[in-house]
Amino acid sequence: MIHKKFDLQERLIDYSVKIIHVYAQLPETKAVKHTIFQILKSGSSPTANYGEAQNTEFRSDFIYSVRQLIQ
Repeated sequence: MIHKKFDLQERLIDYSVKIIHVYAQLPETKAVKHTIFQILKSGSSPTANYGEAQNTEFRSDFIYSVRQLIQ
């Protein structure tokens, strides 16, 4: 059996980078700027939140923090 490495933080970083690449290809209109700002914030915040959750002292705190991210 082959075990795949599941690195959620790495995947979240890749997701954030993809959002930035999409932003770079969009026209610079007022509507796009407003919308993409919201997408950039919401698309990159899970990375920071997950990183913070990993730094919890107890396993139960980590589980609680991750559950808060997905709700």
